[in-house]
Amino acid sequence: IARRRHAHQQANPQAKLISLGIGDTTEPIPPAITTALESSARGLGTLAGYRGYGAEQGREDLRRAIADRFYASCGRSAQEIFVSDGSKCDIGRLQFMFGRDTTVAVQDPAYPVYVDSSVMMGMTGDWEGSGFGRVSYMRCTPDTDFFPVLESAPRADLVFFCSPNNPTGAAATRSQLERLVEFARRNGSIIVYDAAYALYISDPDCPKSIFEIPGAEEVALETCSFSKYAGFTGVRLGWTVVPQQLRFQDGTPVHADFTRVMTTVFNGASCVAQDGGLAALTGEGWTQMRELVSFYKENASILKSVFEELGFTVYGGTNAPYVWVGFPGRKSWDVFAEILEKCDIVTTPGSGFGPGGEGFVRASAFGHREEIMEAASRLRRVFKK
Repeated sequence: IARRRHAHQQANPQAKLISLGIGDTTEPIPPAITTALESSARGLGTLAGYRGYGAEQGREDLRRAIADRFYASCGRSAQEIFVSDGSKCDIGRLQFMFGRDTTVAVQDPAYPVYVDSSVMMGMTGDWEGSGFGRVSYMRCTPDTDFFPVLESAPRADLVFFCSPNNPTGAAATRSQLERLVEFARRNGSIIVYDAAYALYISDPDCPKSIFEIPGAEEVALETCSFSKYAGFTGVRLGWTVVPQQLRFQDGTPVHADFTRVMTTVFNGASCVAQDGGLAALTGEGWTQMRELVSFYKENASILKSVFEELGFTVYGGTNAPYVWVGFPGRKSWDVFAEILEKCDIVTTPGSGFGPGGEGFVRASAFGHREEIMEAASRLRRVFKK
């Protein structure tokens, strides 16, 4: 994408590109949170405020705040929460607990890090043209409401599952997650549940955590992040929940091993970032963070509406900050190129998210409002029939 974007800019130096591509946030961090970040940073310059290494699992008051805000109805405790520098990093670190013989299943399409990190750990086998030989690509299509057909899915040791999904924007319903938990229980699998966009869910039938499903604590761990909530993509702060009840197949607790991983390869999240995270979960910070999420949700609604207005088949954009646009019979990269050349808009080709993403492009709602409106205007000018 970067290479094609650069080439387009070189060929069209007057073009004002708008990026609806990579999912980086664009709006300022809310003031109640930046005030806490500033105070924390200034404190490090004083004898009274200086802090060195912290607890590898994270500050207890922050872990309690996460438990209270996100898991009060799920029975998860602060002792089960590991604060980190982001869920993406945790997805990589947690794989230290598993060997090369571990089998992996992913939604298709899905966030590439699940497969890429598994490749780096030697779990996936060789590339076989459209995928890796030892990865089970659980196809998620409009016909299945972007939920895998679990009845025909092979058993896997690790099942990566993201809801709301990146890139499709689909949020799994309660009944769907009940089936996923039962699938994992029946097969002795561990679900790695990515809840990075949970606060974007507005549908009451779509759980914000896998732990809203009874029994999930025995088959799942969950990662989440402040990145797309508080604009912490550059600050770096997230967490992983590892229930005490979660066990490996031999009966040993996953919590103990993850503790060992974190204390071995991680020295704890930045104390400044943790102060910001605590501010984001309390008082005015929580209100302002939710307002920021609402801003991006409105962006998504604008993008979804314009694509629908132009007659495209559109998914997502309601419970997630991504709009998934279908172009049946066309290659994703061809659609990407057309939108770039005709509209000076950068999207993300769906094929980059797995074989099941072919024929789609993803549009991200992370952008300034004026750029989202301008993108909508350009799309209308080019594609209106």
